[in-house]
Amino acid sequence: MDRKPQPTLTLTGTLDREATHRLCEEARATLQATGADVLVCDVAGVGPPVLAAIDALARLQLTARRAGGRIRVRNPAPALRELLDLVGLPIEVEVGRETEQREPPGRVQEAVEARDPPF
Repeated sequence: MDRKPQPTLTLTGTLDREATHRLCEEARATLQATGADVLVCDVAGVGPPVLAAIDALARLQLTARRAGGRIRVRNPAPALRELLDLVGLPIEVEVGRETEQREPPGRVQEAVEARDPPF
């Protein structure tokens, strides 16, 4: 199986508006220069998971989609993964060698038997 290498963008420190703008420009340039359809964002060095980090990842995803690709988040701290789950941002998350697709939680559907007593 011949896999195309995926460029990596390393995010570190606290992500503010200025850093997010710079990262989006870098992401756009990288995707256009390489022709890749996936940009891996290594977030192991990101500071405490705050909504600014989620905003940065959402803006990076939007930038990548406009360039014809998508992002994959690599090495998020458990707290950042929980925050991604909480806000329902549909981004692929890679931990070690495992990749999972982040999707908004679905609704629970249960079948009820006619003879089951009501609660």
